[in-house]
Amino acid sequence: MSEPLVSVLLPVHGGVEPAFLRECLDSLLAQTRRADEVIVVQDGPLEFEHDHALDVFERDHSGVCRVRLQKNQGAGIANRTGLLVASGRWIAKVDADDICHPSRFERQLDAVQRAGVDLCGAAMLEFVDDPSHVVSRRSMPLTHEAVVRRLPWNNPINHPTAFYRRETALARGGYPTWRHMQDYGLFALMIADGAIAMNLPDDLVYFRSGRTMLGRRRGRQFLELELSLQLLLVNQRIVGRPQMLLNLIWRLAYRFLPRRVMSVLHNRALARPGQCNG
Repeated sequence: MSEPLVSVLLPVHGGVEPAFLRECLDSLLAQTRRADEVIVVQDGPLEFEHDHALDVFERDHSGVCRVRLQKNQGAGIANRTGLLVASGRWIAKVDADDICHPSRFERQLDAVQRAGVDLCGAAMLEFVDDPSHVVSRRSMPLTHEAVVRRLPWNNPINHPTAFYRRETALARGGYPTWRHMQDYGLFALMIADGAIAMNLPDDLVYFRSGRTMLGRRRGRQFLELELSLQLLLVNQRIVGRPQMLLNLIWRLAYRFLPRRVMSVLHNRALARPGQCNG
């Protein structure tokens, strides 16, 4: 049997609304170029509604592999586990409460094959409650050179849109085991090792946003994570120690802001709402 070409990496935990998970799975079934396999990492116990949605999906999509972790271990370990299980040449990262544009996999597979790159992201539309309620558009630098320029300051790839070469990611050890920002760490390791990256200007993911998401990005628990990330960037010679200190100051200051102020700054940092480039 030939090697699968595209594997979806889809962690799911009990905090995801079952209705949101169903919308996500429906968007995978609606792809113009379906994935060859879907690796579902069940990160801890799920509710009956989650299991039922996955059971129905498994009947309608071939190549589904469900990996069960006994307890919730966070995004780093869940993504790392799924990456090790996957067998496709390319990994399409999917978040369990987001919605993929129907042509996402087709467009990204075509882009990486034509451009000869190892990592491809895209723009995404951030919405609240319903995909028609778009509040902002999150675009990223398009060329490899622009991605490298952005890398010292923040993550230049929208993780929910990431489409990357599995062997390249595994060569750098896969995802760090952090609960947050593990994607930034992985992409930094890949690019520092010579991986070529790009972003498409197309809006290929509807990203579910809201106050709960912002709440996860603030507080004291991020101090250790931010320090780990900045040390990784230093060790990979992406930043020097003076810039590491500057990054820590502004990134931690942002995370300790009142939630309302944080929300305003978050929205202003993103582009204005737009329509999906269908």
